[in-house]
Formats: sequence, structure tokens, C-alpha cells
Amino acid sequence: MTTAAQTSGTAEQGRSLFDSIKSIVRERPVIPLILLLIVLVIVLELVRPGIVRDRWIANTVKFAIPLAILAASQTLTMLTGGIDLSVGVVASMAAYIVGTQAPNNDPIVAIALALGAAALAGLASGIGVAIFRVHPLIMTLAVGLVIVGLLQVYQRTTLGTGTEYPEVIKWLGVGLSWGIPNSLLVFIPLALLIGFGLRRSGYGRLLYAIGDNEHAARLSGVRVWQVLIVLYVISAIIAGIGGLVFVGLIQSSSLQIAAPLLLPSVAAAVIGGTSIFGGRGGYAGTIVGALILQVLTVLLTVLQMPEGTRRIIFGLIVLIVTALYVRVTGERRET
Repeated sequence: MTTAAQTSGTAEQGRSLFDSIKSIVRERPVIPLILLLIVLVIVLELVRPGIVRDRWIANTVKFAIPLAILAASQTLTMLTGGIDLSVGVVASMAAYIVGTQAPNNDPIVAIALALGAAALAGLASGIGVAIFRVHPLIMTLAVGLVIVGLLQVYQRTTLGTGTEYPEVIKWLGVGLSWGIPNSLLVFIPLALLIGFGLRRSGYGRLLYAIGDNEHAARLSGVRVWQVLIVLYVISAIIAGIGGLVFVGLIQSSSLQIAAPLLLPSVAAAVIGGTSIFGGRGGYAGTIVGALILQVLTVLLTVLQMPEGTRRIIFGLIVLIVTALYVRVTGERRET
């Protein structure tokens, strides 16, 4: 066999391997993500021997659940080609409303008021995006800023009452039953509902269709504006649920309690294989992405990395992973 033939054979094998990797990343992104998660856990155990125990696993899951819930909002909006910059503020709003309404109302009423306020915020974003055609980034950013202002006004009216969170919120946030986080009682049904809705329902298929080609979806008779309004309402309600779980975990009153989860929620969705260009992705990968970020956070903490460094790393993760997905899948934003 000549040298040229050997080189050609090696090149063919390389292209075959690359095509296999592309196929796995495109069709089964959860597989390489799980492998990455295992590698990070092994590295963490090597850096701090003995840290990976039953208690650590339970705490990791507890802290990953609020992030995974907020990342669900990002996953849904990113499927249509948008990013929701209001999820952190909406989650904080829901948490603060529950804390201020619970002292004078039944916990169910307080939770209903919090999620109702979240739904109104999502409705405002949906109307702006779907009817007035404001870009999702701009619209959700504006809604978030308005909510922050309204919360500051609302805070002045509740200074005398203080905040008190219902026991059920605390039980969900920090409680363990037989070593299993209680918050899974909320997260598992929610995750199954989102997964089923995306893959098995007509509405889920419409989200993929709009993200893949909105113009074609319109020509097919899809009422895109209705789909988008419902999307942003659902996204905000999910963010509100995430805020309630998170405040039960942190048990601290703040107008911006969930704001630090905004960038990690985007990163979790991107790492999980959801395309920022729309039309591709799923929630299973997002869940693994949230776990990866939580393990990475623990690893950076063990290495004594400051908070600013963590945010830089999360931002770089979004950029690098997006570039890799574009490279591997050949995806491009059409202009």
C-alpha cells in the first residue's frame, strides 16, 4: 500500500469519526453530557478525596433543581430563537411576594398571588414579542427592569409586615426524605410535563416549527402570535416556581434573590444542546447541563475561585459551547 493510499485511508477514518461525533451531538447530546458530568465528578473527588458521598449528592441535586427549573424557561424560549432575560427577576418577584403575603394569608393564596404576578409578567413579555414584534432580548430586559421598579415600590408598602415563608416552601427547599431532596416532588412532575409537552404535544411541535422557520410556520397557518404569548406566560410561571423552590432553599428575603441564576440558566440550556438559533434542543440535556454547572461550581469553590471568576467561566462556557455546536452541527443563523 502506498503512502498516499495510507493517508487517504486515515483521512477517511477521521471523517468517519467526525461524522459519528456530529451524529451523536446532534441526535443524542445527553450522552456526551453525562460523560462530561462523570468526568467532573471524578476530578472533584481527586481534588478533594472523600467529598463525593450520599450527602454531597443530595445537596448537589437540591441546589441544581432551582437552576434546572429556571433553565427550563430558557429552553422553551430558546426553541423559538429567543432568550428570556427576565426569568431571574420574575423568580425573585414570586419569592418576595410569597414572603410578604404569607404572614396575612393562607399559604395557598400567597403562592397563587406569586404565580399570578409571574403570569402577568410573562403576558407582558409575550404581547411585546408576539404582537409588537419587539426582540425577545429587549422586551424581556425591559419587563425585568419594570418589575424591579415595581418591587421597590411594593417593598415600601410591606416594611411593617416583614417576610415569613410558609413551612411547605421551607420543607421543599431544604428538606430531605430518606436522603432524597423533597424538591424532587415538584421538579420530577414538572420535568416530565415539559418533556412530554415538547415531544408529544402539538404545542411543543409548534415551538420547534417556529424556531426552525417562523415564516414557513406562518404560511402553514400557525398563529405564531398566540403560540408566543402562551410561551412567555408558561416561561414566567415556571420561573416563578423556580423562585419559590430557591427561596425555600436559601430562606432569605431579597428583591434580587434569584438574579444570580440568570446567566447560569442560559448556560445550562446551551450546554444541554438547545440552540440559541431556535428549532433544536430538549429539556433532558438542560437538566444534565444544570447538574454540570452545579458540580463545576463546587469544583471552583474547592479551588477557592472567587465569584467573579465563576461568572467569567460561565460566560466563556456559553461562548465556547455555542461555537462548538455551530461547528459540529453546521448550524448558522440565517440572515
